[in-house]
Amino acid sequence: MPQVKNILRKRRQKRIRKKVIGTAERPRFAVFRSSNHIYAQIINDDAGHTIISASTLDKDMASFGGHKGNKKAAERVGKLLAKKALDKGVKKVVFDRGGFLYHGRVKSLADGAREGGLEF
Repeated sequence: MPQVKNILRKRRQKRIRKKVIGTAERPRFAVFRSSNHIYAQIINDDAGHTIISASTLDKDMASFGGHKGNKKAAERVGKLLAKKALDKGVKKVVFDRGGFLYHGRVKSLADGAREGGLEF
């Protein structure tokens, strides 16, 4: 069953990626979640490189104890990514949920990034 879920998520991801494109003015805020961690990147698709990344595996998140695969950890990653983005001069982004439902940890990540100052 997990393989079928991943195949369906990949289909949704392809469908979304056709429409959501990151530019230099408004890069793409991409999300990936696993059962234990959550990862976020800000990507310029025109140049084809990652501008900023953050995850629950970052050394900045080491002080955050407990399980890293929950909503609290996702919100902290969102705030961390927003802080890094504002330091690099990125304020507006396009949100790419990566085929995941906008619910739970993905929503907490987005809310944390909004609280941190990102606009999308």
